[in-house]
This record gives sequence, C-alpha cells and structure tokens, in this order.
Amino acid sequence: MFSTAFFSVLATSIASVFAAVALAGTPKPEALRIAPGYAISTFQKDVDGARSLAYAPGGTLFVGTRGKKVYAIKNGKLEVLAKDLDTPNGIAFKDGDLYVGEPKRILRYEKIEAALAKNPKEMPKPTVVFSGLPEDGGHDWRYMRFGPDGALYVGIGAPCNICNREKDEPRFSTILRFAKLDGSAPEIYARGIRNTVGFDWQPKTGLLFFTDNGRDWLGDDSPDDELNVATKAGEHFGYPYCHAGDVPDPKLTGNRACGEFVPPKAKLGAHVAALGMRFLDASTALIAEHGSWNRSAPSGYRVVKVTLGSGKPVVEPFIENFRTPDGKVLGRPVDLEVLPDGSILLSDDQADAIYRIARMGKK
Repeated sequence: MFSTAFFSVLATSIASVFAAVALAGTPKPEALRIAPGYAISTFQKDVDGARSLAYAPGGTLFVGTRGKKVYAIKNGKLEVLAKDLDTPNGIAFKDGDLYVGEPKRILRYEKIEAALAKNPKEMPKPTVVFSGLPEDGGHDWRYMRFGPDGALYVGIGAPCNICNREKDEPRFSTILRFAKLDGSAPEIYARGIRNTVGFDWQPKTGLLFFTDNGRDWLGDDSPDDELNVATKAGEHFGYPYCHAGDVPDPKLTGNRACGEFVPPKAKLGAHVAALGMRFLDASTALIAEHGSWNRSAPSGYRVVKVTLGSGKPVVEPFIENFRTPDGKVLGRPVDLEVLPDGSILLSDDQADAIYRIARMGKK
C-alpha cells in the first residue's frame, strides 16, 4: 500500500508541473514557428477538443474527440454529427461510411456524406459493428484507420501506466486488425504496445508505422517515446518488459530480455507524447507531439519531421512554439491528415482548432 506521504509528494509534483504549464488562448498561426518553405493558417476554429481526423473523398473532414462529440466540416461549415457518444476519439472513413471508435464499441454511420447533404441536423442512428473491446479505465480512447488491405486497424492501449495483462486479456497493449466488420473477432496484429494514438502505412512498402507513448515515472529522460514499424503480423514491441528497445522495466521484466523484442525505428524523446503521424512520401513522415505532463522541464509541444533512409532516421522540428519559452502553452498538436491537394491538416485539442499547412506559394 502507498503511504499518505507518498500521495502528498505525488500531488505536489504534479501540481508543480502543471504550474509550469501555463495555458493560453487559441494561438494565432503566426505565433507558431514552421519549417522554411511552409505556411500555416487556421482551417477551422471552435472545434471543441479536436483530435482524430478523417477526410472523405466528397470533401468532408470528420473530427473525433475525447468528449462526446464528433464533428463534420465542409466548405468552412462546422456541424455536430453526434453529441452523446462515449469518448469518440477514433474515426475512420471507408466506402461512404464513417466508423467511430468508443472504448468498448465500433459504430458505423452509413452513407454519411449523403445524410449530411440532406439534413445535417438529423443524422442516422449508427450501427454497432463490434462490441466488447477491452476497457479498464486507462488509455481507452481508440485510434483507428483503414489499411491499404481494406482492414480496420484499432489501437488498444494498456489500462495502466505499467502492468502485465497478457494472460487475462491479451488484447490490451495491441493493435487489432478487423479483416471484416461483421461482428467477427479481430486478430492481434501487433503486441507489446503501451499506447499508440497514431499510425500510417509507408508508401511503396506498405509497412505499418506507429507511434507509442513510453511509460511514466522512470525519470525525466527515460524512456523515449517510439516510432515503430511492423514488418509482419504477430511481432512484439516490448511493453511491459522493455521500453524504447533497451530499457528493462525495473519491476516487470518477467525474465525477458530486451533483445527478444522488436526495437523502435526511431526514438523520439522522453514523455513527448507522440500521437498522430502521416507519411508525406516514402522517406518523410510528420509526428504530432502532444507534450509532456509530468516532466520537470516540459518536452514535446511540437510537430517533428522524421526522415527515413538507409541509415539512422533523422528527427527534426517541423512546427514549434506550441509552448513558448516563457512557459505558455498555446496549443497541443494531436493528429494529421493529408488532403488531395498535398496540404496537411493538424488538430489541436487545447486550442480547439485545426490548422492547414501548405508549401509557400500554394493556396
């Protein structure tokens, strides 16, 4: 059992961290620093808690949240598609239908763009296409996307900071793959993943890359958040036994060596909270770093560019100043989506905004 003194120290530590993270209002795009050759503008404001993004061919952007709402945006008009859901963070679009991931269920809104065009104030009731996802009170906001194989991939986070649930509920700490959305059980595509809230498939190779948030309370600088790549189904990426490829857990090694597991493709820094990611081409990806909450000197609060090649991946800033040098947090980046014209959308769940990023000279 933990002592009263332990909780007192913990509360004081957390309070001091949040005191250092002073919150500010919605940032003006010009307050953010972006890589040379790019410009950033506001695509949509007043999107309360904007997180996961999914773009439909008909021109509608769907936005998930960790509240109760799902939004639809088209031609600058913001509509509330649903307002009474349970943490609808996960969203994905396929063949005219919108899929929404709650902690325990996957819902489908059929022919959603046609329904929005007919009457955006009266949405059809969703169909429950799967129920019974594992949920135990931690990291239960889903992230999901359809892969190039047509299957739906869903991240299932660990229900804790550090614990071993592989025996009693092996679906925790995984990415599930639904080959069919007819109620049949999914396969475990990848395991040993603490909490992935972003993944994408590399052009040309078709390999699944995903971010993972490292465990807490091993110090300011350990372990790193990760960018991983799954080269085949069934691989194990270390959690809870080993973190960032080379940090054995001090309590839950389970007599397992780090060498047994797939190491990360790139280390992203400790506690940066790496979330959404998108490939721009086969050798370039962007990753949104939501920002730390329990580090004495906050980290993250930016978007990074990862360049992949024959050598070690290169990680460098792409958008900075979501947290200013004087400690004001202007925003917290979450997810990315690439539009048909090549521009990039970025959600921000603190500023309740979505930004558009484009190369200079392109409108």
